[in-house]
Amino acid sequence: MYSALSPTKVFSRNRLIVVALWFVVYATFSLFTPALLDDADSVHAEVAREMLIRHDWTTLYANGIRYLEKAPLLYWSMATSMKFFGTHTFAVRLPLAFTVLALALAMDSFARRAFRSIDAGLYAALILLSSFGIFVFTRITIPDAMVCLWLTLALFCYWLTESQIKPNPLLCYVFATCCALNVLTKGFIGIVFPIGIVILHLFVTRGTRAAFQRLRQLHLISSFLIFLAIAAPWHILIGLANPTQGHPGSLSFIHRHWVVAEPTQNNVHGWFWFYFINEHLLRYLNLRVPRDYDTVPLALFWGLLFVWLMPWSAFLYNALGQIPWRAAINRLCLRDQTISLTPNQSTLLLLGIWAAFPMFFFSLSTRQEYYVLPSLPALILLIAAWLTREAAEARTSPGSLVVTGKRISIVILVLGFIATFAAGFLIVQTKSQDPNTDLSALLKQNPGDYALSFGHFLDLNVQAMGAFRSPLIITIVAIFIGTVTNWQLRRSHKPRAANFCLAAAAFAFLVATHLGLKIFSPVLTSKQLANAIAADLKPDDVIVIHGEYESASTLGFYLRRNDLHILEGRSSNLWYGSFFADAPPIFEDAASLSRKWSGPQRIFLWTEPEHVPVLPGKVHLLAQGGGKEILSNQPGFR
Repeated sequence: MYSALSPTKVFSRNRLIVVALWFVVYATFSLFTPALLDDADSVHAEVAREMLIRHDWTTLYANGIRYLEKAPLLYWSMATSMKFFGTHTFAVRLPLAFTVLALALAMDSFARRAFRSIDAGLYAALILLSSFGIFVFTRITIPDAMVCLWLTLALFCYWLTESQIKPNPLLCYVFATCCALNVLTKGFIGIVFPIGIVILHLFVTRGTRAAFQRLRQLHLISSFLIFLAIAAPWHILIGLANPTQGHPGSLSFIHRHWVVAEPTQNNVHGWFWFYFINEHLLRYLNLRVPRDYDTVPLALFWGLLFVWLMPWSAFLYNALGQIPWRAAINRLCLRDQTISLTPNQSTLLLLGIWAAFPMFFFSLSTRQEYYVLPSLPALILLIAAWLTREAAEARTSPGSLVVTGKRISIVILVLGFIATFAAGFLIVQTKSQDPNTDLSALLKQNPGDYALSFGHFLDLNVQAMGAFRSPLIITIVAIFIGTVTNWQLRRSHKPRAANFCLAAAAFAFLVATHLGLKIFSPVLTSKQLANAIAADLKPDDVIVIHGEYESASTLGFYLRRNDLHILEGRSSNLWYGSFFADAPPIFEDAASLSRKWSGPQRIFLWTEPEHVPVLPGKVHLLAQGGGKEILSNQPGFR
């Protein structure tokens, strides 16, 4: 029999499985290790910490300087977590962990209702939790998983209204609430994405006149007022708290090119201009100042989609094939209203539009590799739908879907053998490294790849891989057993069991990923250096970072300091805020550092060994590791 349990008990059991897997993978070891990483991870954590110490939940600050480029919800959630649990690594990561749980449960509900299958809900939740992209981009404190949650809930509400003759106003109000929360999470895309997807879906499925009629039924005025009540207050308050100072320049068109005037000291645009014009419009047009960012090549942006969905991306082609694109195009372009879509086809089309919208939106702009995340829930739901159909066919009369599943299992098997062979080759060709070995000494640096979130991993070579033998072994076992079992079960017309085996292998690979990140983390964090000087650090000591603040931002968080000085690094996140009149004088040059170094005050200088600045007098090495070191003008520890 397929199941001896009642549907209610099966549903409860599935929810228990989802929560248990989430707890093991996202809420235990991954909360506590590795330490927060330099750059965005610890910068965002420090912004939340400074909310608490400044008692200012309106204007964001990083290292004592206005940090105006981000929406606040992620920082509010982290600050709240630290308020209850203290300034600890796990407290910083806890909000994103709960975000993933909420998203998994939302996906379960969406798939279960949309495809009328308890298994579809379980598949959607398992695929989400076991997907490489969701896991790896919640290892960094970035808000994109929250964007996925609010977008999923908003579109779930819209989908529910599509089955109603008169839309339930409560669903419309929840939709508006989710849009508002998304705006407070990531800015304008929080409303552009759901509204754009809904409008496209309405016009394609209903035609122009019927789409406008339906829009009028969606309680637009009251929903808009709810949206404003949630989203507007913070935007108004922060705009008033950060007005324009002095006489900043303006946007001009010179020699057929747009030129954005840069701020000067005490001459700087206020928050409204910086956030809405610079961070939204000009960033999208690749005109943002400062130009301290890079963009992922378009082909790589699309190609990485298959990596973030591993191993489920093997089913992506067939999942996308379910979408009634031809019927939709005929209705839209040929205005053939005789073509009607079934409710299931309408659902699949909604998911297709949802998946495509963020991808094409960012294809026309600057982009990072994690900008694909808002498309992942839709793709996961499509994959869950196809897997459900395959399993249902296998239980009745195996046909084309089961045959396709077998073929896909062979592809997964072949790729699995290649990955297993590659991992095995690395194990054979490398020697186990001493636990005290500084991994950074084994790397071959490729600064050109650091525009990627985990670009430093491309520094790895065969010699350095000797430090990763344990995660490589776990990877080999997981991939080999998972792919072989998946193939055997699908040959036996048991795709449901095969899916669970594939999910188990994916979860094991996530454990290996976490272990690998933990091994590599000394290269990506300065926490070990913070620990080395923490006991000796006094409030009047000066900590100087040689380079950008983001290079060693973990020092601020773990040493509880928001007054780090910056040598030759007035750029990136601190750049714009540093031109406001109240910005602290933390930026050093060679002359000012030389004076401080020769004075009575103790200086701790964070620097890379190959880029040590010229320093007067004696230089004492206090700590070293991960390709970084702490120097001081005074010897030893007090």
